[in-house]
Amino acid sequence: MESFIIEGGHPLSGTITPQGAKNEALEVICATLLTTEKVRISNIPDILDVNNLIKLLRDIGVKVTRHSRNDYTFQADDINLGFLGSDEYVHKCSALRGSVLLMGPLLGRFGHATIAEPGGDKIGRRRLDTHFLGFRNLGAKFVSEDERKVYNIEASHLKGCYMLLDEASITGTANVIMAAVLAKGTTTIYNAACEPYIQQLCHLLNSMGAKISGIASNLLTIVGVKELHGATHKVLPDMIEVGSFIGMAAMVGDGIRIKNVSVQQLGIIPEAFRRLGVKIKIEGDDLIVPKQQHYTIESFIDGTIMTISDAPWPGLTPDLISVLIVVATQARGSVLFHQKMFESRLFFVDKLIDMGAQIILCDPHRAVVVGHDRRKRLRAGKMSSPDIRAGIALLIAALGANGTSTIENIAQIDRGYEDIENRLNALGANIRRENH
Repeated sequence: MESFIIEGGHPLSGTITPQGAKNEALEVICATLLTTEKVRISNIPDILDVNNLIKLLRDIGVKVTRHSRNDYTFQADDINLGFLGSDEYVHKCSALRGSVLLMGPLLGRFGHATIAEPGGDKIGRRRLDTHFLGFRNLGAKFVSEDERKVYNIEASHLKGCYMLLDEASITGTANVIMAAVLAKGTTTIYNAACEPYIQQLCHLLNSMGAKISGIASNLLTIVGVKELHGATHKVLPDMIEVGSFIGMAAMVGDGIRIKNVSVQQLGIIPEAFRRLGVKIKIEGDDLIVPKQQHYTIESFIDGTIMTISDAPWPGLTPDLISVLIVVATQARGSVLFHQKMFESRLFFVDKLIDMGAQIILCDPHRAVVVGHDRRKRLRAGKMSSPDIRAGIALLIAALGANGTSTIENIAQIDRGYEDIENRLNALGANIRRENH
């Protein structure tokens, strides 16, 4: 098991560029299964979750060409359908949350998909009902093998229809879109997720010959086509990494430029940090976060305590609540965080409390942070990363802490952040990776 050893108190300065978006990469890589032709995708992040998905595609027969570290071509012209139900395939799927995105394209193209109960972050209940209800609406049948923890979805043919999703699930929407593009007739999806990464998936599919309209809204119309062809695609910058860098710059920055962030796709993220008092300048497609001597949490117009909560796009992504909590520990004022979408994601605040943060965990969904206003630095500590986003939040806390901290289970951080210690060390951090 690997750990990070972080010597806190070093100010960060300079320029950093975000990696390609993890969540988009998982979606568009799976979409390459929908055609026999070559699909070339650039700006793919070199991270554990994405690399494991690419390995899984190789295992099922996809030809993968690596042009450079972040540039790949995929060709799914000779899929080993027999492998898809094997115990080896099921085992690999169970360790990778992103494998759930294989269901839609496999069902759409081959009429059958087998998927294991997926792994990933332990951040609370992440049900798959939206996926299965969407497939059922298209005419698929669903059979669960409880003893193997395996789901089988089958359809002799898929037929377009109107459906109202029970929740605006991102992966659920992506899966239904990928199944519907080859279905017969027209599919209308209401209450669809409309995050930029869903938009990017739709743009890629349209460039492959799909007919999808309503992109960027929660009402998508998909006219089924007989087949798709090859295309090229570039993955957006990762908005979660951009937000993580804003948080680092606020806590320990001495002036940081975050380059090529695709400002128009960040939504409410910069405003969420501004509500904590963090100053952010926009220059072209870059964000500049100057040194923050102090930052003061805003209150609402009626004077009540600021509340920051997550919500489906265009609301605030739940993936940044952990980072915002850490930033708030050194702000002036108090703020209530309401993590609505996952019931286990706030438990990591116990580690921040051990470091000296003033946080009241009200219940699994709500926490109040009383900021130190930089009068008292966090204490260094030894901790373990419970999930990707809590892991980066703890890393930010350690960068600002007094002393040397250890973060174990950093494979969780590696799942979502490419070469993070070297990129931050280039800004002045002192982070060392150790094997145990």
